[in-house]
Amino acid sequence: MIKKLMLAVATLVASMGFAFAQVDVNKADAAALDSVKGVGPAMSKTIIDARTKGGDFKDWADFQKRVKGVGDKRAAQLSKAGLQVGGQSKEGAPMAAAAPKGEGAAKVAKPAKDAAKPADAKGKPDAAKPAA
Repeated sequence: MIKKLMLAVATLVASMGFAFAQVDVNKADAAALDSVKGVGPAMSKTIIDARTKGGDFKDWADFQKRVKGVGDKRAAQLSKAGLQVGGQSKEGAPMAAAAPKGEGAAKVAKPAKDAAKPADAKGKPDAAKPAA
């Protein structure tokens, strides 16, 4: 029973790793482009033809301009599916693993507005006390 459970978990983890693989349009072949959700054989051919004619894509704006049928909405969907231009996602985030989510994720605390100004008992800034 435990072996079956471990096998199921391993299969799930392995499939998740391949589902979110990053594919750069400047380096990928047709098969790699086809692996991105939303990119089929016709679009991968269009991407490779545009790359062959005009060289590597400089950024997402260049990609959208040169690949027919890719507007802002479609580009965002492709980026979310793992397509990148020059190692960058549509939002400009560098190619990296996603930050962990949930209870184990580190939270960044924002400093209070008046944290650098200590106050006396009446709530007024105290000039005699040094800022912490």
